[in-house]
Amino acid sequence: MTKLIESELDGKKIAYCSETIFLVQISKGKGSYKTKARFIGNLFGAVMHFNGINIRAPFNKRLLMPSCSKKPILARVMGT
Repeated sequence: MTKLIESELDGKKIAYCSETIFLVQISKGKGSYKTKARFIGNLFGAVMHFNGINIRAPFNKRLLMPSCSKKPILARVMGT
């Protein structure tokens, strides 16, 4: 049996379980995103990794929860 975990990220409540996949992705410009890291059931680790990536123009980064059907993008940063 999986346990439902609730966390808050940037004012948004996020519910996930120990099997939920989180992806940290990077893209160059308007190109397609490539997955750089994958975390299973570890939102804290995914956020720490996401925040630890330094980007600048023209790169972008985002944190995804693909199993979420409404808004799978939890965080996004555009390089400046």
